[in-house]
Amino acid sequence: MSSTVGDNVGRLRRLRGLTQEQSAEAAGLAVETIQKLEQNKPGSPRMSTLRAIAAALAVPTSALVSPATTGPAAGAGTDDDEIAVGLLRRALTPARGLNGRLVDSSSVNPPTVPDLQASIAEIDRIYHGDDYASVLARLPVLIGEARSLVDASAGDQRVAGAGQLAQAYQIAATALVQLRRFDLAYHALSLALDVADESGDELVAASVVTTMCWLLLRQGRFDEAERLAVATADAIEPRFSRTDPTRLAVWGWLMLRGSAAAIRDGRADDAGEMLDAAGAAAVRIGEHLPAEAALRMPVTMGAFCPVTVEMKRVEMSVVAGDPVTALALAERVPPSSGRATSDNRNRHQLDRAWANAERGDLVEATRILSGLRAVSPTWLRNQRYARDIVTTILARRRRPVSQELAVLADLLGAGS
Repeated sequence: MSSTVGDNVGRLRRLRGLTQEQSAEAAGLAVETIQKLEQNKPGSPRMSTLRAIAAALAVPTSALVSPATTGPAAGAGTDDDEIAVGLLRRALTPARGLNGRLVDSSSVNPPTVPDLQASIAEIDRIYHGDDYASVLARLPVLIGEARSLVDASAGDQRVAGAGQLAQAYQIAATALVQLRRFDLAYHALSLALDVADESGDELVAASVVTTMCWLLLRQGRFDEAERLAVATADAIEPRFSRTDPTRLAVWGWLMLRGSAAAIRDGRADDAGEMLDAAGAAAVRIGEHLPAEAALRMPVTMGAFCPVTVEMKRVEMSVVAGDPVTALALAERVPPSSGRATSDNRNRHQLDRAWANAERGDLVEATRILSGLRAVSPTWLRNQRYARDIVTTILARRRRPVSQELAVLADLLGAGS
C-alpha cells in the first residue's frame, strides 16, 4: 500500500530519533504543521514546507513525496527499514550524468581522515550492537562525507580518503547482507573493491574480500567463496616470524571464510586444515590486542582472536551434523568471548541451541534461544537458522507449547 506524505514524514522523523518538536524547530516550522502532516489532515503542504522538512531530516524532498521509497517488499522488514534501505540505495547508486558526474545538488563539507575513522568505528560499534536502524540511517551521510573527501583531495590525502571510503562501503555491505539485501550488498562491495584499489592498501582490499566471501556463503556459492578466500589469502600471506597483527588478522579471517565454505561443500579435511591455520594466526596475535593496533586495522578485523576460532570449530561440527562433538567443543569456548563480534557470539549460541535440540534437550535449546531474544532480538529475528531450530523444537515437543517457546515462535515466524 502506498504511503502518504505524512506517513513518510513520521517514519523518517522516528528513524532520525527526533520528536515532532525537534523536527519542527530544525525545519523552522510550527510544531502544529508537523502534527497535521503526520495525522494526514486534509490539505496539501506547500513545496517550500516539504523542502524545509526534508532538509531537517537530511533526506531529499522526493523521499517525502515518493511512495516508491516506502512500500515494503513481500517478506521484508519493517517500514522504517524499507525507508532506510531506500536512502542507502540512493547513496550507493547515485544518479549520474555526462562524464560520470553525480547529479546531486547538495554540498558536503569534506571531513578529515581522523573524523572519518572515528565515524566508521562508531557505526561499526552500533552495528555490532544490533541497532541496524541507526546504522542504516547513518550510512548515507558517512558515504557522502567519505566520497566528498576523496573528490576534494589529491595525493596522500586522497589515498587515505579512498581507504576510508572503501570501509564505509564495506560496512554498508555488511549491514545489507545481514538484512538479506544481497544484490545491493554485492554492489556496495564492488564499489569498495574499486576504491580500495585506489587506496593502494592491499589489506583494506583483502578485508573487503572477507565480506564478499561471507556474501557468497550466504548465497550458497561455496566453491566461489573458498576459491576467493584462498586466492586472496595466498596473495597477502604473512610471515609468522615477523608479527604484523593486521596482516595476520585479515589472513586469519580469510582462512575462516575458506574453512566455512569447504565444510559446507562436504570437504571436512580441507576445512579443518584452514581452521587450524586460522588458529595459528590467532594464537600468534594473542588474546589481548593493543588498542592502537586495533585502531589501525580495517573495520572488524580486530575482532579476530582465538575465541573466534574456537567458536568456528563448533560451527564446523554443526554443519557436519555432529551435535555430540559440537557440544564437547563448546565446552572449550570460554565464557568471556574476547574480541569476538556479537555476530559470532550469537551464532555460537545458535549452534549450541541446535546441538541441544538434536540431542533431545529441547528445554535447554529453548533456554539458549530465549537468552538470545533477551539480548539481541533484532539480530535473532533476521536469522533463518533460528527459525529452523524453533520449528524443530515445536515439531519434537511432547508437552504443550510454553509461553517462552510461543514468544520465540512469534518473533521468528515459526509455525507450530
